[in-house]
Amino acid sequence: MALLQDEPDLSMCLDDRRAHLRFTSQFHDVEDAPVSHAATANSNPPAAFVPPRRVLMGPGPSDVHPRVLAAMAQPTIGHLDPAFIGLMDDIKRLLQLTFRTRNELTMPVSGPGSAGMEACFANLLEPDDTIIVCDNGVFGGRMRAMSERLGAKVVTVKDPWGRAVDPQKVEDAFKAHPEAKVLAFVQAETSTGALSDAKTLAGIAQRHDALSLVDAVTSLGGSQLEVDDWGIDAIYSGTQKCLSCPPGLSPVSFGQRALVKLMSRKTPVRSWFMDFSLVTAYWGSGAKRSYHHTAPVNALYGLHEALTLLHEEGLEHSWSRHQKLHAELAAGLEKLGLEYLVPKDERLPQLNAVKLPEGLNEEPLRRRLLEEFELEIGAGLGEFAGKIWRIGLMGQSCTRQHVELCLRAVGSVLRT
Repeated sequence: MALLQDEPDLSMCLDDRRAHLRFTSQFHDVEDAPVSHAATANSNPPAAFVPPRRVLMGPGPSDVHPRVLAAMAQPTIGHLDPAFIGLMDDIKRLLQLTFRTRNELTMPVSGPGSAGMEACFANLLEPDDTIIVCDNGVFGGRMRAMSERLGAKVVTVKDPWGRAVDPQKVEDAFKAHPEAKVLAFVQAETSTGALSDAKTLAGIAQRHDALSLVDAVTSLGGSQLEVDDWGIDAIYSGTQKCLSCPPGLSPVSFGQRALVKLMSRKTPVRSWFMDFSLVTAYWGSGAKRSYHHTAPVNALYGLHEALTLLHEEGLEHSWSRHQKLHAELAAGLEKLGLEYLVPKDERLPQLNAVKLPEGLNEEPLRRRLLEEFELEIGAGLGEFAGKIWRIGLMGQSCTRQHVELCLRAVGSVLRT
């Protein structure tokens, strides 16, 4: 089956790479290089890994544009090279545009979304701080677990899985715990497909003189997000969802109130690697940067290209595209007899969670989607394991061709 997007044409960049390798090989004494004992013991070298063709419509990662793959295949340069410092500045500017913020501390953490999550919590929380955590799915629960590991006093606001966070419950929690310093919630709960009102929740935190800490892993680039206008203090995301970049980087942004908290800590950040007061010396401003860690150079090439693609389309156009194609997918899935888990006015366009007929063994059907249609969708997590499917419409995987393939494939496996 043909893929839904053009095959990556990497021939030119690969030719450049081979020429580069031929050039650099003259500086190495190949004859004196150590011989691998494994190589001499087995004359058949291991075969190169060739990944299978897939159309990615699960909870992430999403399909990656050929331009992003080509960018990542460019020659590696040093992480303090002047040219790379210029690229870092471009990435910061593009992330500021994507988050809709002027925050100076805006950067990609070297690590997946969970690394960005843990970094934000580690920088904002100290032992015995009180934090209100909204738990309406897997990732709200992860927020709670991270807070507890940092020694914070956690007040949990529980909502049913499959529902958005209830702002009134958050108001009540602040009234009961006026000492709370942080409110943490997931804007786009990937485990259920519920979209919470980040603007309202951030406003509640501000009124109670607390910081808002927002998980935007699945919403950044695909749903409206206005960090400055909504008064969000700290936020993190991932590159593998609506940004359609390979996993491994986590964009974050800290506003002024979050920076004041960070710089006035009574105790050091418990993680040296994730201490933003140190990382900013590398991701700061100006030509002179201090070494903190070796950044994933080629992954950052890819992020730069992915953000460039997003802003070539236009951020608001991307939001609209995700909403429009979600409506088309929802109409088709409902015609197939599948019911959505989340009420219509609380649904996340990028993550469509649908209930499966009771008693259905869903795993063989997902395997058929993979084998017969090269289509990957996601299973349920936690209390919804075996009960729902999670169908992603994210970034480059959010096209009409993806919607049509998904409806055709799901209809086929459900009928037979």
